[in-house]
Amino acid sequence: MAFRVARTVSVSLLALVAGIAAAAQVDDATAVRMAVPHELVIAGDLSPAQREAILTPINNLYGFWNNGSPDLLKKALSPEFFDHALPPGRPQGPAGPAAASKGFLAAVPDLVVTVLQQVVAVDRVVSQVRLTGHFTGKLGDVQGKGQAIDFTAIDILRVRDGKVTDNWHLEDNLGFMQQAGLIAK
Repeated sequence: MAFRVARTVSVSLLALVAGIAAAAQVDDATAVRMAVPHELVIAGDLSPAQREAILTPINNLYGFWNNGSPDLLKKALSPEFFDHALPPGRPQGPAGPAAASKGFLAAVPDLVVTVLQQVVAVDRVVSQVRLTGHFTGKLGDVQGKGQAIDFTAIDILRVRDGKVTDNWHLEDNLGFMQQAGLIAK
């Protein structure tokens, strides 16, 4: 049996949140609120306490991607966090997302991570996320020129003892690199 919660967010509210994010780095509470999924599907019978224990670190993790907060990252990830799709050059463990966020927020300072939908099953959460913003910073040796960025990613996250312990992820890196002008379309 699946329990389904749908959240409808008006376009004006989304525009307001995006405007806040674009204007300045958002505080942790706002970053977490921005990361609440538009649609949430719960597979199985989880008590409200179980749902909260699973979703709180997930919401903190996506909040972290909205503002790069070390406090949110610490609340989200286990010290034993393991990235099963680790890109070359990224450190394993919590240092990996910290480095990735720092680099990506330097390239796309107005980044907004929107969780489009999530499916929760036992200790796993599958999320479809959308990343938007403008490439106005630097990525490596390349200076952005304000190019609009809009791509998606899928995460499969494992939660144990109130922390994210594992991540399997796939991003539309080709789309991002084309939009940023890093490779030809």
